[in-house]
Amino acid sequence: MNVFLKNNEFKKFSIASFLSTTGDILFYLALMTYASKLNNYTLALSLIAISESVPKLFSVFGGFLADKTKNKFKTLFLMAVIRFLLYSLVGILFITNISEWNLVIMVIIINFISDTIGSYSTGLAAPLLVNIVGEKDFAEAEGFASGVSEIINTCAQFLGAGLLLFLSYSNLAFINAVTFLLAGFLYVSVGLKHKKSSNEVINQTNDKGFIETMKTSYTQAKKEHGLLTIVLIIALVNGILTTIGALIPIVAAASRSTMIIYNYSFTVALVGVVVGAGATIGSLFGPQLFKKMSIFNVIIITLVLSIMTTVAAFIANIKLILAVYFLMAVAISVGSIKMSQWLVTTVDRNILGSTIGLLNTILLAVAPILTTTVTSLAGVTGVKYALVLLTTIEVITLFVAVRVTLKKSNTQK
Repeated sequence: MNVFLKNNEFKKFSIASFLSTTGDILFYLALMTYASKLNNYTLALSLIAISESVPKLFSVFGGFLADKTKNKFKTLFLMAVIRFLLYSLVGILFITNISEWNLVIMVIIINFISDTIGSYSTGLAAPLLVNIVGEKDFAEAEGFASGVSEIINTCAQFLGAGLLLFLSYSNLAFINAVTFLLAGFLYVSVGLKHKKSSNEVINQTNDKGFIETMKTSYTQAKKEHGLLTIVLIIALVNGILTTIGALIPIVAAASRSTMIIYNYSFTVALVGVVVGAGATIGSLFGPQLFKKMSIFNVIIITLVLSIMTTVAAFIANIKLILAVYFLMAVAISVGSIKMSQWLVTTVDRNILGSTIGLLNTILLAVAPILTTTVTSLAGVTGVKYALVLLTTIEVITLFVAVRVTLKKSNTQK
């Protein structure tokens, strides 16, 4: 919070990000609502989900291209303008006489292009953010941005549902377009100030090929003992967090007497609110509260909490699940921020976008793989066997984390 209040450039940079995030969520909800009214709504909703998720897997390529971009602020502005034009086109399409399915397909393609550009923009923003706030305040800045984004994500969904009562789909598309344009002007404002200072760090570019860049990122990260292992552990813990969230509704359906609060739908929604609140609090206040705690200890605490959550699900105690699941979300948010801080201080600035992009790709890939595996087992053999498998994975991961922590401690001594 302090870095947001004291650093005007970070304040503008953050508001630009919050604006585009809000617009995106509002339009996504509108598109899902429109698609749900089609005859074959299942296919339409599936295509929208794919168009939203696949571009996120391009983060490593977006980061690589961003590292090769010299004038990052100017490019960030141009990407915002392009996304403004894309969603303006969507707004126009919604007021034409195109058939419903043709309209949805065209909007999905445009949305896919916009989100792919978004992966590139994220890669551009990462090294700029480090330069704006400095390595020392990066953890606090990222935590604040992540926490506010969680709040916006929740509030924008309720806002979108309300706006749909008196605004058209076209209106929401134009609102989304305008948020990108406003964000672009804020990026320009920050960029002009840094241009005057002639800061060479901003203009650093990566002149290596993709494979060579990945090798360099790996080599630099490997020099820091335990960093690569922590990256993989956090990716796995994020997957565990998502998997638990997928298993809880199954447990609730099977053990209604001890798992239901008010009714089934309310219970499922409450679980989502609890984990979202935990992630928000961990992001906003974690970097300050756990500043002196090492990332290794944070990860060990997270894994212990994940085991407790799985055990609570095994005995079907919803109150205990909500308590430890909340704490787990807080802890993993703190661990993720500390990991990003460690990467920022380890990897060269000119390949930072590529490294963070690779990290995001790993994080995004592990969660669906683990969730699909465990939930499939729950469907075939029963949820208790799935919980046993998940507990086994958690215990093994905890053993590895403790071992890495002890090795790191011995190395430092």
